[in-house]
Amino acid sequence: MKSNIIEDKKQAIEIGVTIILFAIAIIFDALMTVIIYMLYFIIFLEIVKAVINYIKEKDVEVRFLINAFIILSLREFIVNVVKINEEKISSLDMLFSNHINMNLFILAGVIVFLFFIRYLAIKTSVENISVER
Repeated sequence: MKSNIIEDKKQAIEIGVTIILFAIAIIFDALMTVIIYMLYFIIFLEIVKAVINYIKEKDVEVRFLINAFIILSLREFIVNVVKINEEKISSLDMLFSNHINMNLFILAGVIVFLFFIRYLAIKTSVENISVER
């Protein structure tokens, strides 16, 4: 019962902080900038987690690095989508001839690949492999 109250308070604080940050970003017309810098912060956190885990356990957990690469790819994808919103695309040929669109297709493939690698990292982690004796 007590843990539910604590979880509810944590969730209320998270929602409050999110609303405040969103309002500030809208007021200053910097929503994409805030999102991009938040993604940078998450990338930094994942890399720090990997380094701390390596220092403590002398082992690199691949999932932290994969998470950082997924977030970095998503950040690049978002930046390219913002760029493409300024372009006029009138035909299918123009869609495939534009270098920004090709970057988006490549980044989408990289993101799908990284999610597949993340899935494999989870499935093959020590915690998930049951040793039969």
